[in-house]
Order: sequence, then structure tokens, then C-alpha cells
Amino acid sequence: MLVSVAAQTAGLNDNCPMPQIHLTPAQRKDYRAEAHHLDPVVMIGADGLTPSVRKEVDAALKAHGLIKVRVFSDDRAARETMLQTLADELDAAPIQHIGKLLVLWRPQPEKARPVDEERKPGPREVKVLKFAKRGGVKPEIKVVKVLGNQRLTPGGQIKRAKTFKKSVKKSAGG
Repeated sequence: MLVSVAAQTAGLNDNCPMPQIHLTPAQRKDYRAEAHHLDPVVMIGADGLTPSVRKEVDAALKAHGLIKVRVFSDDRAARETMLQTLADELDAAPIQHIGKLLVLWRPQPEKARPVDEERKPGPREVKVLKFAKRGGVKPEIKVVKVLGNQRLTPGGQIKRAKTFKKSVKKSAGG
């Protein structure tokens, strides 16, 4: 069966599955820039794409979203087919094939966090600037941890939150 290149890229050939995720060139450029500083998380050796390699790539995509894969094969065409196969089978987008490195991206699933209505706010770190009395001197920057029951005064000191107590007369009266 003879199919033109344009028909294959348009996804009209049923024998050649295309990846589910299509990215614009600008998106692909952004992901390439993000992947530049990443280290390879999966290595593909002489055995090629084994089921265990596919499983590891899938786990890495779930955990990180954007990954690099190193292939120790010298055959460029084999690396190209590995990139397309991984992208097709794992519903990922092929970002880049440079040298022996393959870059894949798949959006990470949103993690549902249970909302606890009764939970109080935790400690937070606040930067306090203390200006010198003389001009031309850099302000002193101090990082202070403020707990949930504390507040920060305009002077940069930590005070406990005020608790309002009933007066003796009001508590005795009911």
C-alpha cells in the first residue's frame, strides 16, 4: 500500500499511529529550553525498547512530565523509531532528538488534595527589612518564621496574637 508523506503526517494512514499530543513550534521550543538542564532519567541499552524500559519511561513521565532518555545505539534511524514508538505508546509528545538523547513530554495528572476545613495556617517565612538611621547604608534583611498564632508588628517584631478573655464580671454573670 503506497501512502504519500502528506497523508502520513495528516494522520490518514491507519497503519502509522500518531502521538495524541500535538504541540506548536513555540511550545516545543519552550520544552526544549526547559529540558536543556535535565539529566537523562532512563537509559536504553543494547536490548532496545523492552517492556521494562517502556514501564520506566512511563513512570518517569508520570513523575516528571518532561524527561530525557539516553540511547546507547549508534544507529540514528533506530533512535528515531524509538522516539516515535515511545511517543505513540505512552501518549507523549516527542520534543527533541539530539545526538543520543531523546526528549519526551506528557502533561502530569492533577493531584487531588483533600481540603481540610478545620486546618489552621502553618508557619510562614517573612522577610523583614531593617533600615539604617544613616543614609547610603544597605538595609539589613532578616528572614523570620511566623507561626499561625503570631503576628508581625510594623516595627518587625513578632507578637503573639491577642486572645480576648471575658472579664470577671461578664464570666460570672453568664
